[in-house]
Amino acid sequence: MSDKGLHSKMSRGVSRRGFIAGTGSILGAVALAVNATPTHADSATAASAVPNAPLESGARVPVLVIGTGYGGSVAALRLAQAGVPVHMVEMGMAWDTPGSDGKIFANTTKPDYRSYWLRTRTKAPLSNFLGFPIDKDVPRYTGILDAEEMGGIIVYQGRGVGGGSLVNGGMAVTPKRQNFAAILPSVDAEEMYRTYYPRANAGLGVGLVDPDWFETVDCYQFARVGRKHAQRSGFPFVFVPDVYDWDYMKQEVAGTVPKSAVDGEILYGNNAGKKSLQKTYLAAARATGKVSISPLHRVTTVSPSDGGGYTVVMEQLDTGGAITATKTVTADRVFFAAGSVGTSKLLVRLKATGALPRLNDEVGKGWGDNGNVMCGRANHMWDPTGKVQASIPCGGIDNWDAGGAFAEVAPLPTGIETYASFYLSITKNPNRAQFSWNAAAGRVELNWQTAWKQPSIDMAKTIFDKINAKEGTIYRTDLFGTSKVWGDHLTYHPLGGAVLDKATDNYGRLHGHPGLYVIDGALIPGNTSVNPFVTITALAERNIEKIIATDL
Repeated sequence: MSDKGLHSKMSRGVSRRGFIAGTGSILGAVALAVNATPTHADSATAASAVPNAPLESGARVPVLVIGTGYGGSVAALRLAQAGVPVHMVEMGMAWDTPGSDGKIFANTTKPDYRSYWLRTRTKAPLSNFLGFPIDKDVPRYTGILDAEEMGGIIVYQGRGVGGGSLVNGGMAVTPKRQNFAAILPSVDAEEMYRTYYPRANAGLGVGLVDPDWFETVDCYQFARVGRKHAQRSGFPFVFVPDVYDWDYMKQEVAGTVPKSAVDGEILYGNNAGKKSLQKTYLAAARATGKVSISPLHRVTTVSPSDGGGYTVVMEQLDTGGAITATKTVTADRVFFAAGSVGTSKLLVRLKATGALPRLNDEVGKGWGDNGNVMCGRANHMWDPTGKVQASIPCGGIDNWDAGGAFAEVAPLPTGIETYASFYLSITKNPNRAQFSWNAAAGRVELNWQTAWKQPSIDMAKTIFDKINAKEGTIYRTDLFGTSKVWGDHLTYHPLGGAVLDKATDNYGRLHGHPGLYVIDGALIPGNTSVNPFVTITALAERNIEKIIATDL
């Protein structure tokens, strides 16, 4: 789809169906920023424009970016466009080579060695179905989804070039303008909504489902049922923007292209229609000729170098997780973009062990789960949700102002009729955790407690208790254990740990060590009120523009 067509479709969808208040103007303004990145059509050729040269031990680089998720990808692109060579290191794989089945990514319903990061048994968000456990043994491999268990919570993170964009549902939501002050209180909201949110939406290729098509297609029957139940209980159902190629989705349904989202692909990667960072920001960055990426490299130490800049030590891994080489390089500037957990853990360890002793005491604080909690509802037999469900969510229930919850109407792509409605809620949970160094164990720990999820459950119940009462339905108890209603053990949206204007200055510069920056979700203190990646991207756009203008 051309950019013109994309923007036309987005604008038409917004005018016909409002979604998150204040977001329509963002999508309408995307055209103003469209020249900032290549069009989606350019991305396939751009992705292969520059061969990857492995980072050699002893090298000196102007900029090293640790991580290839949203913030790191924005930094790499904008620095490269400013003429600065950038090297990115990524702990996960490149995900550019098909497996024996001819596909790069494994199917959600058939996890295999590609599915999990260095686990020997899967750890699916839904552990049970119809009374049976669904996890299974798999070979240990540097797979795409990390289910990292810490402090009473499982944090799901993408592992590979593209980070979380590889494994999320692609819901590209700009927060309501009136909520922004609570998300990033030190940031100028006018500037964000005028400039940086439009720039992020353009760079990410955000679009909106065609509402006429939505009304008739089988694969969104589950969403229409969710809408009906929400509206009958007095809750607004809102269409939510996404980074899926909606023309491709229509072709999937028509059977003219290989099925991807319509075949349930999401949790372990999507083989076709999703515009992950590999197809957007990273493709544009590599097309500059100034960005190279080293996959399967894990940074262990960053410390001031005697000759200026920073000495960075990293381990090269094989696909079994074994260390095959240790490399030491020097970087004039280092951007921490390993995700909220990765960046926070690394900084806490570097401060505690004396590698970066001048980091302040705010490092490790302000971590939150974006209020994530899951649940399912058992519908009546006359409310089937469909055997075939597109794995890309396109709508939600907004009760943020009244009850502190926004709920994705999520798919449950099992391939059979379940008569179930499934939801991932984002809530206004106030609890924040802290990372700290356990010297005796030699590791960073998080003090999150499962009991801290209770506010999220209470807020989600403001929606689903009312719907159940209206519909005469009950909660499903077979999805998260043998008799458990709430998925309160996980988060898909880790945020915080190196909070903006606290652990860093107001543009992500780490205090005490000039030339070190944080540019990912660690900057955001625990909650964005919606899915966070558009805000992470927009904040990175804001910060890197300032850094290029003043520091370089």
